[in-house]
Amino acid sequence: MNSLGFNKLEKDTKVVVAMSGGVDSSVVAALLQEQGYDVIGITLQLYDHGAMVNKKGACCAGQDIHDARRVAEKLGIAHYVLNYENKFKESVMDDFVDSYLAGETPIPCVKCNQSVKFKDLLQTARDLGADCMATGHYVQRIEESGKGQMLRAADPSRDQSYFLFATTQEQLDFLRFPLGHLRSKDETRALAARFGLQVADKPDSQDICFVPTGGYSKVIEKLRPGALDGGDIVLTDGTVLGQHEGIINYTVGQRKGLGIANSEPLYVIRLDAEKKQVIVGRKEDLLRKEFLLRECNWLTDSGWQVVDDREILVKTRSTQVGVVATIKILESGKALVTLKEPQAAVSPGQACVAYIGDRMLGGGWIMGVNC
Repeated sequence: MNSLGFNKLEKDTKVVVAMSGGVDSSVVAALLQEQGYDVIGITLQLYDHGAMVNKKGACCAGQDIHDARRVAEKLGIAHYVLNYENKFKESVMDDFVDSYLAGETPIPCVKCNQSVKFKDLLQTARDLGADCMATGHYVQRIEESGKGQMLRAADPSRDQSYFLFATTQEQLDFLRFPLGHLRSKDETRALAARFGLQVADKPDSQDICFVPTGGYSKVIEKLRPGALDGGDIVLTDGTVLGQHEGIINYTVGQRKGLGIANSEPLYVIRLDAEKKQVIVGRKEDLLRKEFLLRECNWLTDSGWQVVDDREILVKTRSTQVGVVATIKILESGKALVTLKEPQAAVSPGQACVAYIGDRMLGGGWIMGVNC
């Protein structure tokens, strides 16, 4: 059995590596090539990168494609660039815009993994006859009873399991994550330096790839003219306090930059897209104990929340430590999450991801929010 879990020689094991041009995926390709695997690198062109060629910190842009190509040449592996612009716009960018217009706070990186990378690219890897596809994500994968299970990364500060909650069982069985056991990003960069990769000191991506300056409202306005239509800022009791210039400029939990004066601090409690209202209130108005999830994906049997007496932890934001909760899967396929202790700023459009210990169970998209 080789290191990727196949009962064959490394040279007879074909691996497609999703190469973004960053240090993580580049090290994955180098590690697997060094171990003797038959490695093919694939880089995706996801959007019109003309304005991004000299932009640092944005993945899948012109410079990143160039960097991925140089790494592949250095390693002597086959490398292909695939144009997925149309798929990316339909599956990620349009969803991003529509989610904001619906008063939600989207996570486009999850949608990209859910659709383009782990669906379209993964199918391409299968079409090429690959035994598996490897990525630079920081999660760990183990097998139980012949099925892949996802664990948090060894380095909690790098763990990306929250962003991979939508990975299906079939996808996880085909995927490999060679960096998940590393204890720090410094180890990754040290490996890149040992392999002589020019991306060893390349900065990590910080922005949403198609919004490199953080000005997402301009992108939304360009794709959906009229998205910045104004409306009222109102208290939870309906009192109008002022006007706004588009609900897309606000997020649940926001305190600063509301453009209104009040005797006590006010926070964005929710966004009403139909009425074009920004509803504000006191900090305690942000607390929620129950909410619904849609488009759920579970990597285990639906009875786990009943038969397992261990504590289930959920994260409603990627940076959250996790809070104790129970999850009831409804006949509709949705799920009802009940938190042991109320939490603030549970935002529609964000993900809620469940764990038992380090094992990621899956999750869903936060929708209706109830007190």
